[in-house]
Amino acid sequence: MDLQGELLAHPHSVYDRLRNTAPVCRITGTDGTPAWLVTRYGDVRAALADPRLSLDKSHATEGGYRGMSLPPALDANLLNMDPPDHTRIRRLVSRAFTPRRTEQLSAPIRATADRLLDALGPSGTADLVSAYAAPLPIIVICDLLGIPEDRRLDFRTWTDALVTPDPGRPRAAKEAVVAMLGFFTELMAHKRSHPADDLLSDLIAVRDGAEGEGGSEGGDDRLSEDELMSLAFLILFAGYENTVQLIGNAIHTLLEHPEEQARLRKDPSWLPAAVEELARYEGPAPLAIRRFPTEDITIAGVTVPAGETVLLSLSAANRDPARFPRPDHLDLDRDTSGHLALGHGIHYCLGAPLARAETEIALAALLERYPTLEAASSVPRWRPSLRARGLTELPVRYDTARLPH
Repeated sequence: MDLQGELLAHPHSVYDRLRNTAPVCRITGTDGTPAWLVTRYGDVRAALADPRLSLDKSHATEGGYRGMSLPPALDANLLNMDPPDHTRIRRLVSRAFTPRRTEQLSAPIRATADRLLDALGPSGTADLVSAYAAPLPIIVICDLLGIPEDRRLDFRTWTDALVTPDPGRPRAAKEAVVAMLGFFTELMAHKRSHPADDLLSDLIAVRDGAEGEGGSEGGDDRLSEDELMSLAFLILFAGYENTVQLIGNAIHTLLEHPEEQARLRKDPSWLPAAVEELARYEGPAPLAIRRFPTEDITIAGVTVPAGETVLLSLSAANRDPARFPRPDHLDLDRDTSGHLALGHGIHYCLGAPLARAETEIALAALLERYPTLEAASSVPRWRPSLRARGLTELPVRYDTARLPH
Protein backbone atom coordinates (compact mmCIF):
# COMPACT_ATOMS: atom_id res chain seq x y z
CA MET A 1 0.00 0.00 0.00
CA ASP A 2 1.51 3.33 -1.08
CA LEU A 3 0.20 5.91 1.40
CA GLN A 4 2.95 8.51 1.31
CA GLY A 5 1.02 11.11 -0.66
CA GLU A 6 -2.11 10.70 1.45
CA LEU A 7 -0.17 10.77 4.72
CA LEU A 8 1.60 13.97 3.74
CA ALA A 9 -1.63 15.69 2.72
CA HIS A 10 -4.11 14.35 5.29
CA PRO A 11 -2.25 12.37 7.98
CA HIS A 12 -4.87 12.28 10.69
CA SER A 13 -7.74 11.19 8.45
CA VAL A 14 -5.57 8.45 6.93
CA TYR A 15 -4.50 7.20 10.35
CA ASP A 16 -8.13 7.22 11.47
CA ARG A 17 -9.07 5.04 8.50
CA LEU A 18 -6.20 2.63 9.10
CA ARG A 19 -6.95 2.21 12.81
CA ASN A 20 -10.45 1.08 11.83
CA THR A 21 -9.67 -1.05 8.77
CA ALA A 22 -6.00 -2.12 8.80
CA PRO A 23 -4.30 -1.41 12.16
CA VAL A 24 -1.23 -3.30 10.98
CA CYS A 25 -0.65 -2.92 7.26
CA ARG A 26 2.20 -3.32 4.81
CA ILE A 27 3.17 -0.03 3.21
CA THR A 28 5.93 1.48 1.11
CA GLY A 29 8.54 3.26 3.25
CA THR A 30 9.94 6.70 2.57
CA ASP A 31 12.75 5.24 0.44
CA GLY A 32 10.43 3.00 -1.59
CA THR A 33 11.08 -0.20 0.38
CA PRO A 34 8.40 -2.16 2.30
CA ALA A 35 7.51 -1.72 5.97
CA TRP A 36 4.71 -2.57 8.39
CA LEU A 37 2.74 0.37 9.84
CA VAL A 38 1.07 0.04 13.27
CA THR A 39 -1.58 2.62 14.21
CA ARG A 40 -3.63 1.62 17.31
CA TYR A 41 -2.62 3.05 20.68
CA GLY A 42 -2.49 -0.25 22.57
CA ASP A 43 -0.44 -1.97 19.87
CA VAL A 44 1.95 0.97 19.45
CA ARG A 45 2.55 1.37 23.19
CA ALA A 46 3.16 -2.36 23.67
CA ALA A 47 5.50 -2.50 20.68
CA LEU A 48 7.55 0.47 21.90
CA ALA A 49 8.42 -1.53 25.02
CA ASP A 50 8.78 -4.96 23.36
CA PRO A 51 12.42 -6.16 23.51
CA ARG A 52 11.78 -8.39 20.49
CA LEU A 53 11.58 -5.25 18.35
CA SER A 54 15.19 -4.24 17.88
CA LEU A 55 16.67 -0.93 16.76
CA ASP A 56 19.87 -2.65 15.65
CA LYS A 57 20.09 -2.70 11.85
CA SER A 58 21.96 -6.01 11.96
CA HIS A 59 18.56 -7.67 12.57
CA ALA A 60 17.10 -6.20 9.36
CA THR A 61 16.54 -8.34 6.29
CA GLU A 62 17.81 -7.14 2.93
CA GLY A 63 15.48 -4.97 0.91
CA GLY A 64 13.48 -3.50 3.81
CA TYR A 65 13.25 0.08 5.03
CA ARG A 66 16.26 0.83 7.24
CA GLY A 67 15.86 4.56 7.80
CA MET A 68 18.42 7.33 7.40
CA SER A 69 21.73 6.29 5.86
CA LEU A 70 24.73 7.59 7.78
CA PRO A 71 28.46 6.78 7.86
CA PRO A 72 29.69 4.63 10.81
CA ALA A 73 31.07 7.66 12.63
CA LEU A 74 27.54 9.10 12.93
CA ASP A 75 25.52 5.87 12.92
CA ALA A 76 26.73 4.37 16.23
CA ASN A 77 24.05 6.22 18.16
CA LEU A 78 21.22 5.36 20.55
CA LEU A 79 18.67 5.15 17.73
CA ASN A 80 20.47 2.09 16.36
CA MET A 81 21.22 0.29 19.62
CA ASP A 82 19.71 -2.23 22.03
CA PRO A 83 20.91 -3.08 25.54
CA PRO A 84 23.58 -3.46 26.81
CA ASP A 85 25.24 -0.82 24.59
CA HIS A 86 22.12 1.36 24.67
CA THR A 87 22.05 1.18 28.48
CA ARG A 88 25.74 2.04 28.79
CA ILE A 89 25.64 5.08 26.52
CA ARG A 90 22.31 6.39 27.79
CA ARG A 91 23.68 6.26 31.34
CA LEU A 92 26.66 8.36 30.34
CA VAL A 93 24.62 11.18 28.86
CA SER A 94 21.43 11.06 30.93
CA ARG A 95 22.86 13.30 33.65
CA ALA A 96 22.83 16.20 31.17
CA PHE A 97 19.05 15.95 30.78
CA THR A 98 17.82 15.45 34.35
CA PRO A 99 14.90 17.56 35.64
CA ARG A 100 17.36 19.36 37.96
CA ARG A 101 19.67 20.22 35.06
CA THR A 102 16.68 21.37 33.03
CA GLU A 103 15.58 23.63 35.89
CA GLN A 104 19.03 25.21 35.88
CA LEU A 105 18.63 25.93 32.17
CA SER A 106 15.23 27.61 32.57
CA ALA A 107 16.56 31.12 33.12
CA PRO A 108 18.95 31.01 30.13
CA ILE A 109 16.16 29.60 27.94
CA ARG A 110 13.82 32.43 28.97
CA ALA A 111 16.55 35.00 28.33
CA THR A 112 17.06 33.56 24.83
CA ALA A 113 13.31 33.60 24.14
CA ASP A 114 13.09 37.23 25.26
CA ARG A 115 16.02 38.25 23.03
CA LEU A 116 14.38 36.63 20.01
CA LEU A 117 11.10 38.42 20.75
CA ASP A 118 12.93 41.71 21.31
CA ALA A 119 14.21 41.40 17.76
CA LEU A 120 10.63 41.17 16.46
CA GLY A 121 9.69 44.52 17.97
CA PRO A 122 6.39 45.58 19.54
CA SER A 123 4.16 44.90 16.53
CA GLY A 124 4.16 43.72 12.94
CA THR A 125 4.24 40.45 11.03
CA ALA A 126 6.81 37.67 11.18
CA ASP A 127 7.43 34.01 10.42
CA LEU A 128 7.56 32.46 13.89
CA VAL A 129 9.31 29.34 12.61
CA SER A 130 12.39 31.11 11.27
CA ALA A 131 12.32 33.93 13.84
CA TYR A 132 11.45 32.00 17.00
CA ALA A 133 10.58 28.28 17.00
CA ALA A 134 13.73 27.27 15.08
CA PRO A 135 16.47 29.48 16.55
CA LEU A 136 15.44 28.95 20.19
CA PRO A 137 16.20 25.19 20.40
CA ILE A 138 19.30 25.41 18.22
CA ILE A 139 20.73 28.10 20.53
CA VAL A 140 19.86 26.07 23.64
CA ILE A 141 21.30 22.76 22.46
CA CYS A 142 24.40 24.37 20.93
CA ASP A 143 25.08 26.24 24.18
CA LEU A 144 24.71 22.97 26.09
CA LEU A 145 27.15 21.16 23.79
CA GLY A 146 29.52 24.12 23.38
CA ILE A 147 29.15 24.64 19.62
CA PRO A 148 30.40 27.96 18.21
CA GLU A 149 27.75 30.47 17.17
CA ASP A 150 29.13 30.85 13.65
CA ARG A 151 28.35 27.18 12.82
CA ARG A 152 24.78 26.96 14.11
CA LEU A 153 23.01 28.09 10.95
CA ASP A 154 24.99 25.49 8.98
CA PHE A 155 23.63 22.72 11.16
CA ARG A 156 20.06 23.86 10.68
CA THR A 157 20.55 23.72 6.92
CA TRP A 158 22.02 20.21 7.13
CA THR A 159 19.21 18.81 9.28
CA ASP A 160 16.60 20.24 6.93
CA ALA A 161 18.31 18.45 4.03
CA LEU A 162 18.13 15.12 5.91
CA VAL A 163 14.60 15.35 7.26
CA THR A 164 12.97 16.94 4.22
CA PRO A 165 14.92 15.80 1.14
CA ASP A 166 14.54 18.04 -1.91
CA PRO A 167 13.63 15.93 -5.00
CA GLY A 168 15.26 18.61 -7.14
CA ARG A 169 18.57 18.16 -5.30
CA PRO A 170 19.09 14.39 -5.00
CA ARG A 171 22.64 14.76 -3.67
CA ALA A 172 21.77 17.35 -0.98
CA ALA A 173 21.25 14.80 1.80
CA LYS A 174 24.57 13.05 1.11
CA GLU A 175 26.34 16.39 0.92
CA ALA A 176 24.82 17.35 4.28
CA VAL A 177 26.08 14.11 5.86
CA VAL A 178 29.60 14.70 4.52
CA ALA A 179 29.52 18.28 5.81
CA MET A 180 28.32 17.19 9.26
CA LEU A 181 30.98 14.50 9.51
CA GLY A 182 33.66 17.06 8.69
CA PHE A 183 32.16 19.52 11.15
CA PHE A 184 32.09 17.05 14.05
CA THR A 185 35.61 15.77 13.28
CA GLU A 186 36.92 19.33 13.41
CA LEU A 187 34.88 20.17 16.50
CA MET A 188 36.13 17.12 18.44
CA ALA A 189 39.73 18.01 17.69
CA HIS A 190 39.15 21.57 18.88
CA LYS A 191 37.45 20.46 22.10
CA ARG A 192 40.28 18.06 22.88
CA SER A 193 42.83 20.85 22.68
CA HIS A 194 40.55 23.50 24.22
CA PRO A 195 38.19 21.78 26.72
CA ALA A 196 35.47 23.96 28.19
CA ASP A 197 32.55 23.78 30.61
CA ASP A 198 30.14 22.06 28.24
CA LEU A 199 28.61 18.64 27.63
CA LEU A 200 30.79 17.80 24.64
CA SER A 201 33.99 18.42 26.59
CA ASP A 202 32.63 16.20 29.37
CA LEU A 203 31.87 13.38 26.92
CA ILE A 204 35.34 13.66 25.39
CA ALA A 205 36.84 13.33 28.88
CA VAL A 206 34.85 10.12 29.32
CA ARG A 207 36.02 8.83 25.94
CA ASP A 208 39.65 9.69 26.58
CA GLY A 209 39.97 7.91 29.89
CA ALA A 210 37.97 9.54 32.67
CA GLU A 211 36.26 7.12 35.02
CA GLY A 212 32.60 6.44 34.27
CA GLU A 213 29.88 6.60 36.89
CA GLY A 214 29.44 3.01 38.01
CA GLY A 215 29.72 -0.20 36.06
CA SER A 216 27.80 -1.37 33.03
CA GLU A 217 26.86 -4.72 31.59
CA GLY A 218 29.92 -4.55 29.40
CA GLY A 219 32.13 -3.59 32.34
CA ASP A 220 33.32 -0.39 30.66
CA ASP A 221 31.53 2.94 30.66
CA ARG A 222 33.84 4.54 28.11
CA LEU A 223 32.79 5.51 24.60
CA SER A 224 34.38 4.42 21.37
CA GLU A 225 35.38 7.22 19.03
CA ASP A 226 32.44 6.46 16.70
CA GLU A 227 30.08 6.36 19.68
CA LEU A 228 31.33 9.75 20.84
CA MET A 229 30.90 11.32 17.41
CA SER A 230 27.49 9.69 16.91
CA LEU A 231 26.28 10.75 20.34
CA ALA A 232 27.21 14.38 19.70
CA PHE A 233 25.41 14.21 16.36
CA LEU A 234 22.27 12.67 17.88
CA ILE A 235 22.05 15.13 20.78
CA LEU A 236 22.36 18.06 18.41
CA PHE A 237 20.09 16.61 15.73
CA ALA A 238 17.29 15.39 18.00
CA GLY A 239 17.63 18.27 20.45
CA TYR A 240 16.98 20.69 17.63
CA GLU A 241 14.69 18.79 15.27
CA ASN A 242 12.08 17.51 17.73
CA THR A 243 11.87 20.73 19.72
CA VAL A 244 11.46 23.10 16.79
CA GLN A 245 8.46 21.04 15.65
CA LEU A 246 7.06 20.85 19.19
CA ILE A 247 7.23 24.64 19.65
CA GLY A 248 6.05 25.51 16.15
CA ASN A 249 3.15 23.05 16.22
CA ALA A 250 2.08 24.28 19.66
CA ILE A 251 1.98 27.91 18.50
CA HIS A 252 0.10 26.93 15.34
CA THR A 253 -2.47 24.96 17.34
CA LEU A 254 -3.06 27.85 19.74
CA LEU A 255 -3.53 30.21 16.80
CA GLU A 256 -6.29 27.87 15.62
CA HIS A 257 -7.82 27.82 19.13
CA PRO A 258 -7.92 31.47 20.27
CA GLU A 259 -10.07 30.64 23.30
CA GLU A 260 -7.36 28.30 24.63
CA GLN A 261 -4.70 30.88 23.77
CA ALA A 262 -6.61 33.44 25.84
CA ARG A 263 -6.97 30.97 28.69
CA LEU A 264 -3.22 30.37 28.88
CA ARG A 265 -2.48 34.07 28.64
CA LYS A 266 -4.84 34.74 31.55
CA ASP A 267 -3.56 31.84 33.67
CA PRO A 268 -0.04 30.62 32.73
CA SER A 269 -0.21 27.97 35.45
CA TRP A 270 -2.01 25.83 32.85
CA LEU A 271 1.04 25.79 30.58
CA PRO A 272 2.60 22.50 31.78
CA ALA A 273 -0.66 20.62 31.19
CA ALA A 274 -1.18 22.48 27.92
CA VAL A 275 2.22 21.39 26.59
CA GLU A 276 1.26 17.75 27.15
CA GLU A 277 -2.05 18.12 25.32
CA LEU A 278 -0.46 20.14 22.51
CA ALA A 279 2.18 17.41 22.10
CA ARG A 280 -0.51 14.73 21.99
CA TYR A 281 -2.62 16.72 19.56
CA GLU A 282 0.15 17.57 17.07
CA GLY A 283 3.41 15.91 18.07
CA PRO A 284 6.80 16.46 16.43
CA ALA A 285 7.41 12.90 15.20
CA PRO A 286 4.71 11.03 13.25
CA LEU A 287 6.65 7.77 13.53
CA ALA A 288 8.94 6.22 16.11
CA ILE A 289 12.36 5.09 14.88
CA ARG A 290 12.01 1.91 12.74
CA ARG A 291 12.31 -1.45 14.45
CA PHE A 292 13.19 -4.98 13.35
CA PRO A 293 11.65 -8.10 14.95
CA THR A 294 14.27 -10.53 16.20
CA GLU A 295 11.70 -13.31 15.69
CA ASP A 296 8.33 -13.65 13.98
CA ILE A 297 5.96 -11.47 15.97
CA THR A 298 2.18 -11.07 15.98
CA ILE A 299 0.63 -7.61 16.32
CA ALA A 300 -3.17 -7.20 16.25
CA GLY A 301 -3.51 -10.65 14.70
CA VAL A 302 -0.97 -9.93 11.93
CA THR A 303 2.29 -11.90 11.83
CA VAL A 304 5.32 -9.79 10.95
CA PRO A 305 8.32 -11.93 9.91
CA ALA A 306 11.63 -11.54 11.69
CA GLY A 307 13.85 -8.85 10.20
CA GLU A 308 11.14 -6.90 8.41
CA THR A 309 10.69 -3.22 9.22
CA VAL A 310 8.05 -2.08 11.71
CA LEU A 311 6.96 1.57 11.84
CA LEU A 312 5.01 2.61 14.94
CA SER A 313 2.79 5.65 14.39
CA LEU A 314 2.94 7.94 17.41
CA SER A 315 0.56 10.38 15.71
CA ALA A 316 -2.06 7.70 15.06
CA ALA A 317 -1.78 6.31 18.59
CA ASN A 318 -2.19 9.74 20.15
CA ARG A 319 -5.46 10.25 18.29
CA ASP A 320 -6.90 6.81 18.99
CA PRO A 321 -10.39 7.33 20.45
CA ALA A 322 -10.03 4.06 22.35
CA ARG A 323 -7.44 5.83 24.55
CA PHE A 324 -8.26 9.54 24.18
CA PRO A 325 -11.99 10.36 23.81
CA ARG A 326 -12.73 12.98 21.14
CA PRO A 327 -9.07 12.84 20.08
CA ASP A 328 -9.38 15.48 17.34
CA HIS A 329 -10.58 18.00 19.93
CA LEU A 330 -7.97 20.08 21.76
CA ASP A 331 -8.80 19.78 25.46
CA LEU A 332 -6.41 21.36 27.96
CA ASP A 333 -8.33 19.64 30.78
CA ARG A 334 -7.71 16.22 29.28
CA ASP A 335 -5.88 13.46 31.14
CA THR A 336 -2.90 13.15 28.79
CA SER A 337 -1.02 10.58 30.86
CA GLY A 338 0.41 7.91 28.63
CA HIS A 339 0.58 9.98 25.46
CA LEU A 340 3.34 8.81 23.14
CA ALA A 341 4.52 12.04 21.50
CA LEU A 342 7.98 11.60 23.01
CA GLY A 343 8.02 7.81 22.95
CA HIS A 344 7.75 5.10 25.60
CA GLY A 345 9.94 2.40 27.12
CA ILE A 346 13.73 2.32 27.25
CA HIS A 347 13.97 4.43 24.10
CA TYR A 348 11.82 7.23 25.54
CA CYS A 349 13.19 10.60 24.37
CA LEU A 350 16.27 11.35 26.45
CA GLY A 351 15.79 15.10 26.02
CA ALA A 352 12.07 15.10 26.87
CA PRO A 353 12.46 17.25 30.04
CA LEU A 354 14.42 19.85 28.07
CA ALA A 355 12.00 19.81 25.11
CA ARG A 356 9.05 20.29 27.48
CA ALA A 357 10.79 23.15 29.29
CA GLU A 358 11.72 24.92 26.07
CA THR A 359 8.18 24.65 24.74
CA GLU A 360 6.60 25.85 27.99
CA ILE A 361 8.99 28.80 28.24
CA ALA A 362 8.62 29.68 24.55
CA LEU A 363 4.82 29.79 24.86
CA ALA A 364 4.92 31.71 28.13
CA ALA A 365 7.23 34.39 26.73
CA LEU A 366 5.23 34.73 23.51
CA LEU A 367 1.79 34.95 25.13
CA GLU A 368 3.03 37.32 27.82
CA ARG A 369 4.62 39.62 25.26
CA TYR A 370 1.78 39.78 22.73
CA PRO A 371 -1.86 40.13 23.82
CA THR A 372 -2.66 40.16 20.11
CA LEU A 373 -1.35 37.15 18.19
CA GLU A 374 -3.10 35.98 15.04
CA ALA A 375 -2.29 33.81 12.04
CA ALA A 376 -1.41 35.85 8.95
CA SER A 377 -2.27 32.96 6.62
CA SER A 378 -5.22 30.60 6.66
CA VAL A 379 -3.36 27.77 4.94
CA PRO A 380 -0.64 26.04 7.01
CA ARG A 381 2.41 24.86 5.06
CA TRP A 382 3.54 21.53 6.46
CA ARG A 383 6.95 20.08 5.70
CA PRO A 384 6.70 17.28 3.10
CA SER A 385 8.15 14.69 5.46
CA LEU A 386 6.99 11.52 7.21
CA ARG A 387 9.94 11.78 9.60
CA ALA A 388 8.92 15.11 11.11
CA ARG A 389 5.58 16.82 11.57
CA GLY A 390 6.27 20.53 11.38
CA LEU A 391 5.62 23.74 9.50
CA THR A 392 7.89 25.28 6.90
CA GLU A 393 6.71 28.70 8.03
CA LEU A 394 4.25 30.23 10.49
CA PRO A 395 3.32 33.79 9.46
CA VAL A 396 1.64 35.80 12.24
CA ARG A 397 0.47 39.30 13.10
CA TYR A 398 1.38 40.43 16.59
CA ASP A 399 1.09 43.49 18.81
CA THR A 400 2.00 44.34 22.37
CA ALA A 401 -1.36 46.12 22.61
CA ARG A 402 -4.70 44.36 22.37
CA LEU A 403 -6.35 45.41 19.12
CA PRO A 404 -10.12 45.91 18.82
CA HIS A 405 -11.94 43.37 16.63
